[in-house]
Amino acid sequence: MVFTVSNEQFFYSFSKDNSQALRVPSNSRVVIHTFDCFKDQIQSEQATFQSIDWNQINPASGAIYVEGAMPGDILKVHINEIELDKQGVMAVGPGLGVMGHRIDAFQIKIIPIENDKAIFNDKLHIPLTPMIGVIGVAPAGEPISCGTPGAHGGNMDTKLITTGATLYLPVFHEGALFGLGDLHAAMGDGEVGVSGIEVSARVTVTLEVIKGTSIPYPFVKNQEGIASIVSKPTLDEAARKAVEVMIDALLPHIELSLSELTMLCSAVGQSQISQIVDPLMTARFFMPNSALDAYNVKLFEQSTISGRDEG
Repeated sequence: MVFTVSNEQFFYSFSKDNSQALRVPSNSRVVIHTFDCFKDQIQSEQATFQSIDWNQINPASGAIYVEGAMPGDILKVHINEIELDKQGVMAVGPGLGVMGHRIDAFQIKIIPIENDKAIFNDKLHIPLTPMIGVIGVAPAGEPISCGTPGAHGGNMDTKLITTGATLYLPVFHEGALFGLGDLHAAMGDGEVGVSGIEVSARVTVTLEVIKGTSIPYPFVKNQEGIASIVSKPTLDEAARKAVEVMIDALLPHIELSLSELTMLCSAVGQSQISQIVDPLMTARFFMPNSALDAYNVKLFEQSTISGRDEG
């Protein structure tokens, strides 16, 4: 059975108090319809800064209660498919993004999406690299705006979170209360202008509860390897912590001392930037499968809840 969440079922903050848009057993496939990060408010390049309701930014569709998910578990989110709408939008302006101190006027760019390309202009058609900007669960403490990333996920703006990848999120509350939004047709590391090619979409995910292990921050796995994702007030803090989180995750499962594992991470691991424009900065540390397979390291393959009767 495939479940569905409408884009009219959304929230602006990840919270344990969010109402349930859907309740599903573990190992369920869910199609999630989303607005773009502007809640589809921008339909013309003539839109002004004042014409946008900035209280309606970054809606996440949900919340989805996953049966059997309890604090200390992991929510495994496999991204089966991303289907984009036919038009994206970008915006820059004073005070926005890395160059906001030099941009003196708010500007909108509407970007048609045709034949698997984003039509930036007549000269440049950008290959699509669809990814999910906002994705997460209810945080441990107070509500956190969908515009802010953290240990719960949120606005991580990490381009590895795309079709075929699997995201692992720590669970802080019963049911996890999962949601996602803020899709991009394309976005470079850093998201330096404060927007990727923002687009509404339909995202198909499989949600599964992993028991018997926990994580302090999100991880994302793809065919090339696995990355820890950490958000902190500064990029330096985020990058350093992402390394430590990865080492702590690998150390119990690898036949290496802390010193040797640190050497291995320094030799083959990659410190990477996710975004540098949100209220917290996000970095990731990527380890390739080639190194992990040599030691037969299989993270997050502990027992899972397969269905409603086990929840």
